[in-house]
Amino acid sequence: MSHQPPLPLSSAPHPTATTRRDFMMLTAAGLTGIGVGAAAWPFINSMNPAADVLALSSIEVDLSPIQVGQTIKVKWRGVPVFIRNRTKEDITIAKAVPLSELRDPETDSQRTKAGHEQWLVMIGVCTHLGCIPLAGAGDFGGADHGGWFCPCHGSQYDTAGRIRKGPAPKNLVVPNYSFLSDNRIKIG
Repeated sequence: MSHQPPLPLSSAPHPTATTRRDFMMLTAAGLTGIGVGAAAWPFINSMNPAADVLALSSIEVDLSPIQVGQTIKVKWRGVPVFIRNRTKEDITIAKAVPLSELRDPETDSQRTKAGHEQWLVMIGVCTHLGCIPLAGAGDFGGADHGGWFCPCHGSQYDTAGRIRKGPAPKNLVVPNYSFLSDNRIKIG
């Protein structure tokens, strides 16, 4: 049996002491991170939309009471949305307009859903300065495109909601919508 000399004493810490210290530091850092996260969560969660706002993010509209040639206005996300049950004449006139005449060229079929061309759904806010256009533009003196007339600065929109005259730079915006049935749509 061989006898080994004793190891010299040194002031260096025992190797397991470093491991314990590292474990304690990592544990303390982890618990601190969890505490900060728990304290910050109510603030972060407060930035999410409120339940009433989420409820308004989409609406369903029953189209059955809207007569041919009639426009109704519903409110969605705090803005008016025009829904028009267009006449055959409205659709014919809108389809006949050459794109070269339009400031913001869009065909009538790009502004409606296939199979439901009689329904025109648009956000009822003028693209010039945000006024609310009036339906039946021909009734308001000087408007000659049969759609909507903005009384603030004279923008005129045709039967497809496309800008035809006045300072507005763009067509009335068509929101994201889908048909749930022939007589019911979901906007948003």
